[in-house]
Amino acid sequence: MAGQDRTGRFWRSDAASGLILVSPTALYAILLLAVPVAMVLAISFWTQNYLEIDRTFTLKNYAEALSEPLYRQLMLRSLTISGAVTLTTVVLAFPIAYFVSFHVSPSRKSLWIFLITIPFWTSYLIRVFLWKVILGFNGVLNTSLQGLGFIDEPLTFILYNANAVVITLAHAYAPFAILPIFVALEKIDRSLLEASQDLGENRVTTFLRVTLPLAMPGVVAAVLIVFIPTIGDYVTPRLVGGPNGLMIANMIQTQFLKLNNAPLGAALAVIAMVMVSTIALIFVGLNRRYLRGPK
Repeated sequence: MAGQDRTGRFWRSDAASGLILVSPTALYAILLLAVPVAMVLAISFWTQNYLEIDRTFTLKNYAEALSEPLYRQLMLRSLTISGAVTLTTVVLAFPIAYFVSFHVSPSRKSLWIFLITIPFWTSYLIRVFLWKVILGFNGVLNTSLQGLGFIDEPLTFILYNANAVVITLAHAYAPFAILPIFVALEKIDRSLLEASQDLGENRVTTFLRVTLPLAMPGVVAAVLIVFIPTIGDYVTPRLVGGPNGLMIANMIQTQFLKLNNAPLGAALAVIAMVMVSTIALIFVGLNRRYLRGPK
């Protein structure tokens, strides 16, 4: 009877209500996130024999993925491009978010946020093709610069290389960086900034010692939101990257769809996930140390 009473009290408690509310979401996450990742991890330890898969446990795929120079080059290039995209996007997004938060009247902030989200109205693929038209050998940018007399020959370093991938991805993920930074800036108590200036700080030091530390949660969110998906992007490198702009995701796609070697593709995917998770955890840890300051 005591056990039944405790069970009855539990199902009438707030904890039980919360558990019931999150159960559909948790089940959804398990079925569509955890299970596919577990399947990829399991496949990475198998072997592909033409059209059949040998389910015998082996580390051959990981040994090949880590020893082959081409795969190491693609992984390093992916980290470099994703890092450049993240740095470019966040550095350009912060001033926009700061301007909207501190210099736009409250009645017009919604309009600015609405304008920032306009790129989401068009297909991601269409935006990539538009950048291909803009950056092309005879594209809008080269034609305009030649017409104005700034260059004599079309620029060749802005398409079909890593530069084009960085430019295209930075534009595509800009709203993802602006919005979390804007939210973090909106939460800052403006009286803290006034108190800092009353204590003798100028605008620059107030920004560095008050505004930026308080906005760091939004910056961290923006970095993770941009860095994690860009390292796995394969559409943009395929369309505008050329041979020197391909990333590890393109090789994973090739292994799965063209070379019929799903286990090796799965091993490359697992290694990429581990790299991204490690870098993200290190970044979050360094950010926490920065916010705590010197002991």
